[in-house]
Amino acid sequence: WGGLYAERLVQGFSGVWHDMNEPVSFAAFGDPTLPRSARHSLEGRGGDHREAHNVYGLAMARAGYEGLCALRPDERPFLFSRSGWAGMQRYGGTWSGDVATGWPGLRASLALVLGLGLCGVPYSGPDIGGFTGSPSPELYVRWFQLGAYLPLFRTHAAISAGRREPWEFGAQALECAGAALRERMRLLPYFVTLAHLARRTGAPYVRPVWWRSPEDRALRDCEDEFLLGDSLLVAPVLERGADQRAVRLPWGRWYDTATGRAYEGPGQVLLDAPLSRVPVLARAGSVIPVAGAGGAVELDVWTPAPGRCGGGVLVPDAGPGWASPEAVRFTTRLRGGAVTVEQEGAAEVRYPVRVRG
Repeated sequence: WGGLYAERLVQGFSGVWHDMNEPVSFAAFGDPTLPRSARHSLEGRGGDHREAHNVYGLAMARAGYEGLCALRPDERPFLFSRSGWAGMQRYGGTWSGDVATGWPGLRASLALVLGLGLCGVPYSGPDIGGFTGSPSPELYVRWFQLGAYLPLFRTHAAISAGRREPWEFGAQALECAGAALRERMRLLPYFVTLAHLARRTGAPYVRPVWWRSPEDRALRDCEDEFLLGDSLLVAPVLERGADQRAVRLPWGRWYDTATGRAYEGPGQVLLDAPLSRVPVLARAGSVIPVAGAGGAVELDVWTPAPGRCGGGVLVPDAGPGWASPEAVRFTTRLRGGAVTVEQEGAAEVRYPVRVRG
């Protein structure tokens, strides 16, 4: 199986998506998968499909990953799979499968990414817009905005469900989707950093808001927002017609990235959520690597709370190969009304700094 990718690589394919690999078959009758009588090796001891079904997707992901490594050894494989099993994160990511179009499907998309991250699969995302139907422009925009802050970001639908390009939903939807996409590209150095940290530590990109405070019952009951890494809190809009939403804050000071206004947690605040954006808050003291106007890395530094320090990490993008760059660490302090930023092991910070908040 792994050797079959050679033809596609010659054609210019840069990644692989495994679909229908539960395995599943559009059967006219009987089980919509391999027959129970199908025999499997199961590492030499043999067995039928009842035992092998759930591990089949994992084995296919492994075969694809190892095949791509053999065919293109100087480049990391990009692979995601509809099915898998425990350990599939070693070979690639996954996505929501055929999530139903609708506001419940949008809410379920976030739950799926959070749950997979806690189960050790950090790279996942939904079908933006849902798979099965035709979303309204509002639903499409809200799904697109959520997806822009998730690891796997893509639009997709059944061939009978209509197109999913942003311009299919009108000028306003196109403008809102463009803003979300530009912000994702601005945050690309942060996403790259989170990818390296996930590989090194197992911590997912997308984390529940109780990540630092699992004993906080109010945070444990909060299922409609998430932390992106340690520095950003994202509160997607998951209800029709909403232009405000309540946001549950973990402990500490948080800045609304749109207005710069500071809020103190723990607690709950009501924030504006016009169709053009969703509430995103930055943790006080955070150092967030972002892409500047020319694409080079810059640092967004959010003012620490008085009497407290902060910091952040940058893992530089080393390109498509197997290099594992050293993490660059920063600390922040508020001294005499001025924000001080220091880079570990360096006499001065080697990146442009923008103080916010």
